[in-house]
Amino acid sequence: MAWSQDEERLLAEIERHLVDEDPRLVSRLESFNERVRRSEESEQRREARARGETTPKAGPRRSTVIIVVSWLLIATLVATLLIMLLRHEAAAITF
Repeated sequence: MAWSQDEERLLAEIERHLVDEDPRLVSRLESFNERVRRSEESEQRREARARGETTPKAGPRRSTVIIVVSWLLIATLVATLLIMLLRHEAAAITF
């Protein structure tokens, strides 16, 4: 059932006042809406898989990418330090 123009106008006015008076609440509600949307999307993907439908594969999450890049940087740093240490010991032995 569609809302009347008066109801839509009233809701828009309430929203404007809410944004002006309590932006923290607005951001929390937006965050909640985003979580609900993601949850609904994942539920739809699960249902599609259960029906045997193929769905496009989602990419890795941002946190996963950050963790992988961090581990690669740490591994590179450790390898570099080991190489420098071994070269220093080899140079000390030759003298």
